[in-house]
Amino acid sequence: MGDVAGLAGLLWLDTVKEEPEGRSVEAFAAELAQWWAAHRESHLAFVARVGEPEIVGMAWVALLPRIPRPGATSRMSADIQTVFVLPEQRGQGIGSALVQAAAEHAIRLGAIRVTVHSGRRAVPVYERLGFESSRQLLQLPPD
Repeated sequence: MGDVAGLAGLLWLDTVKEEPEGRSVEAFAAELAQWWAAHRESHLAFVARVGEPEIVGMAWVALLPRIPRPGATSRMSADIQTVFVLPEQRGQGIGSALVQAAAEHAIRLGAIRVTVHSGRRAVPVYERLGFESSRQLLQLPPD
């Protein structure tokens, strides 16, 4: 939880075009801290630092419990979410390393599948990391 301010800063930069006017990153950091306190069992943040204490990249993984089945009562899936690396740090493998660490951690915890909903430009990165498209994974788009 000590990285909340740095994570809030990266989330702010990642969505600066979407953020409503009149809000501050400090106010968002307080909201993020409250949200994360309520979701710390299901959402983990992986961070990268390069030569200084500030966070330069992040990847979140959401751990999702699945309905039990006979013989498998503690099933779980994972979803990689909100991967962001500062623009000046991109192209060095930081994002890939973060995604790999988050996915491997989820699998160690027992996730039977790890998914990601990617922007088009990042698809090749995820494919290089072993992610594959699936005809069985469908989504209902919003109206």
